Amino acid sequence: MDRRQYRVKLSVQPSRGLVDEKFIILVQNTPPGFWLTIHALHKCEDGHSWEAFAHYTTNATGTVNVSEDPSLGGTYSGVEQMGLLWSLRPVPGSKPALRLRKVNVLTPMEVTISVYQGHQTKGFMDQVPLASTVVERWYMAPGVRRVPITEGGLTATLFLPSGLGPFPGLLDLWGGGGKLVEYRAALLASHGFASLALDYLTPKITMETGKIVDNDYFETAYRVLEQHPEVLGSRIAMLGLSFGTSMTLKMAAYSKVMKLRCVVCVGGSHVQPIEGSVEQILSFSQKNAGKTRINEENQVIYRNLQLPIPTDPAFKVDVGRLQCPLLLVVGEDDQCWPAYESAMDMKDMMQRAGNDHLLTILLYPKAGHLLEPPYTPHARFTTFRRVDTREKVVALWGGETVAHSHSQEDAWRKTLDFLRENLYGSTNPGAASSCKNN
Repeated sequence: MDRRQYRVKLSVQPSRGLVDEKFIILVQNTPPGFWLTIHALHKCEDGHSWEAFAHYTTNATGTVNVSEDPSLGGTYSGVEQMGLLWSLRPVPGSKPALRLRKVNVLTPMEVTISVYQGHQTKGFMDQVPLASTVVERWYMAPGVRRVPITEGGLTATLFLPSGLGPFPGLLDLWGGGGKLVEYRAALLASHGFASLALDYLTPKITMETGKIVDNDYFETAYRVLEQHPEVLGSRIAMLGLSFGTSMTLKMAAYSKVMKLRCVVCVGGSHVQPIEGSVEQILSFSQKNAGKTRINEENQVIYRNLQLPIPTDPAFKVDVGRLQCPLLLVVGEDDQCWPAYESAMDMKDMMQRAGNDHLLTILLYPKAGHLLEPPYTPHARFTTFRRVDTREKVVALWGGETVAHSHSQEDAWRKTLDFLRENLYGSTNPGAASSCKNN
C-alpha cells in the first residue's frame, strides 16, 4: 500500500470512558480488501506489558468496524467488539502467570490502539504503524470521590458517587490474597453506590499486632457506612468474591448489627465452621490441605478443600436464616472453590427453609473463578500467595477465555441490576428465585 496515497484513519470512540463501557474502533481510508492487523498495547503499573491483536480485511469502502466485522485470527476470532481488551495477554518473554490488576484508581488504564499492514502476529514494536491512538479506561467516573478510612482501626477506602447524596452503601470484600483492592469499589461508585473497599486479611492492625481481625471488624465497617452522612444507612449491601463470600454469608446470616438489604457472592462457598472467626475459617481450610491437587503444569487446584459439601450444619452457614435477597454468581469451571456444588446446596437449604424466593443464581458453564468487571483480561492461572500460609504458588482459577469474558460482561450487568433493584428500589426488597444458564 502506498502510504502517500492512503492516509489511514483510526478512531476509537469514546476515547475516554469507564472500563465497563464499550468503545467503537473504526479504521478508514485503506484500499478495499486490504489486510490489516489492529493491535492493543497496555503497560501496567508493575512495568509488564500486555498486548492483543486481531486480523481484519477491509470492505469495499476500505473500512473495518470492529463492532461489526469479524476478526479472522489473532488473540480472538469473530465479531468481538471488546476483544482487544479482554484478550490482552503478556507480551512474549514476560514473566509467567501474570495477572492484570489496577492499583492506582486515580489514574486511567491507558491502551495504545494501532493499525499495521498485513496479518501479523509478532514484531509489532519493531514496525511503524499505519495509524495509532491512545484510549483511557477509568474505574472512577468524573466526580467520584476517594476517601481513605482509618477510624475504628479499619484499613479501607470509601468511594462516593458524584452528585448529591445520600447514596445506598456497599461493603466490598476481596479474597484470600489480602491487600486493599480498590478498583471494583471505585467502579461501583461510578454506578451510584457508596462503596467501601475493606482490607480484612492484611489491614494495618494485623500487620502491627500479628492478630487476625475478629468478626466485629466487619460490623465496624458496616457502622462506618451506616453513619456516614452521604450514605443511606438503611440501604446497605455486601459483595464478596472468593474468601470474601465466606465472611459476607456469615455476617448476613448471623450478625445482629448488620441489617443488609441484599448480598452478592461471586465464586465462593457457605462451607465453614459457623462459630468461627476469620482465623478459624482459614485454619479449617488448612486442615483439608491434603485435598489440594496439582495438575501436570504444576498448577494448584484448591476446589476440593471443601468437598464433599458437609451434611453437619455446624460446618456451613445456615442460609435459611437470610432475610434479604441473595445473588450467587457461579463459574462452573471454578477450580479454586466448589462454587457450583455450594450454590446447589444453598438452594436446597433455602428451599427447605422457605426463603428461596430471595435467591437468584447466575450459572456460567465455561467461566472460572475470577469473575471480574467486564473486559478484564481472563487469567486462567496466576501466581498467588496465600495470606495464611504465605505459600507462593501458581493457582489454577479455570475458565475458557471467550466464554469467561462474555460471562464477566453478563454477570456485571445483572449484578448492577440486582443492586439497583434492591438498593434503589421499593422499601420492601425482594428477588424472584431463578437459576440462569448463560
